[in-house]
Amino acid sequence: MEKKVAFEVQKTARLIRRYMDSHALKNELDHLTGMHGWAIGYFYNHRDKDVFQRDFEKECNIRRSSATSILQCMEKNGLIVREGVPYDARLKKITLTPKALELQQLVCADFAALEAKLTGCLSEEELSCFYTVLEKIQKEVDLDAQTSGCLHP
Repeated sequence: MEKKVAFEVQKTARLIRRYMDSHALKNELDHLTGMHGWAIGYFYNHRDKDVFQRDFEKECNIRRSSATSILQCMEKNGLIVREGVPYDARLKKITLTPKALELQQLVCADFAALEAKLTGCLSEEELSCFYTVLEKIQKEVDLDAQTSGCLHP
């Protein structure tokens, strides 16, 4: 059977998601997912500026409805708060709670372990090639999505 790039990328993404959901993040809190870990890391790394839902959507390349669902769950679980900003009453910045800040070190350790696992079996040359190919694919898919509104089979 001939391999298909889209299928292999999706399969790899599922494996990574499953790995993250089953490690320390999952062991610490049943309701904390790998995506919540990514979000905590993103908000932590950008804590020096106001971050809004649209920034999170853009960073993760997700739709507004997906971001809303993720952030509502994180808010319900006491990981983030949304606060108004004085310069625009329509905007709500996203801030990590003390609970999320405590988990941040665990999140960071989990992602470092994942990164080591993913890159440990690759040479520098293979890793460089991987990133080059991945960037080309991302650019091509993004271009198709922008120009046609759908992906072509």
